[in-house]
Amino acid sequence: MTIALGERLQQFVGRPTGPGRRARDPVNLPMIRHWCDAVGDANPVYTDPVAAAGSRHGGVIAPPAMLQAWIMRGLGPASELPPGDYVIGQLFALLDEAGFTSVVATNSDQEYVRPLRLGDHLTVSGIVDSISDEKRTALGPGHFVTWVDTYRTDDGAVVGTMRFRVLKFRPPAAAPAEVAPPAQPAPERRPRPAISDDTRFFWEGVERGELRIQRCAACGELRHPPRPMCPRCRSLDWDTVRSSGRGTVHSYVVPHHPRLPAFPDSYVVALVDLAEGTRLLTNLTGIAPEDVRIGMAVVLECTKVDDELVLPLFRPADPALADPA
Repeated sequence: MTIALGERLQQFVGRPTGPGRRARDPVNLPMIRHWCDAVGDANPVYTDPVAAAGSRHGGVIAPPAMLQAWIMRGLGPASELPPGDYVIGQLFALLDEAGFTSVVATNSDQEYVRPLRLGDHLTVSGIVDSISDEKRTALGPGHFVTWVDTYRTDDGAVVGTMRFRVLKFRPPAAAPAEVAPPAQPAPERRPRPAISDDTRFFWEGVERGELRIQRCAACGELRHPPRPMCPRCRSLDWDTVRSSGRGTVHSYVVPHHPRLPAFPDSYVVALVDLAEGTRLLTNLTGIAPEDVRIGMAVVLECTKVDDELVLPLFRPADPALADPA
């Protein structure tokens, strides 16, 4: 007798998603610093041992949202789970066979039992919590799959949980292509910036050929990218100062793939340290990519890249480095 798909799916509920997995490293200050730099979180309880010691926590703690980051696998093949033990993989394979070949994450809820402290070493284990009946969604019919991960320290204490849900769905069949006369392709344009009340001053300044930096009106801290609250003193009052337009290359990359029609074949994406102390992600112009060096001096060049868009680009301060092309 053939078992219906729904019954086969429900046989996974309550099973472990796979073997428990121990984090490669304990909670440590360098990784916390990287995280805070990436998200722009300047709370000293995460990175300043002296300030953290005077807080109610008595020492440095990890940002709660880092919970999942501590146990993420590396990129090497040695980190892969054996297929026979990877229950979520078996479940997804069954749904693939039934035609539910596409997947999209729908929501993730984390609960923090206590803060993570330096030296905590986490292990995560998961349980398949529920699998819905077939549902009709805007993406197509599918099943919602939910599992719950529990994070524990080496002594077995639970420090947090994460409930994660995905939709495995059957994509709609592609409609037959209609034969239409070839149309002239529109010229590709650079992506438009997302302008809000917090960033409008910046782009209006660029239109005038100025680079404006947001400044806290209470403590004088400069900050970029713009945001409504000062990360140092939490003030909501701010004004702006005009940058000198001078800076140095902090880091850079030369993208090669994918090829983007709106960009030249070879271009430089650079992180520039402005003389005022903030950083700006931009493009370098007027220099061959192979001639760019970390630490080289650059100057602002507000450039009109099309009829509507002006961007704050930078060129070498030394004319001898200019690309004759």
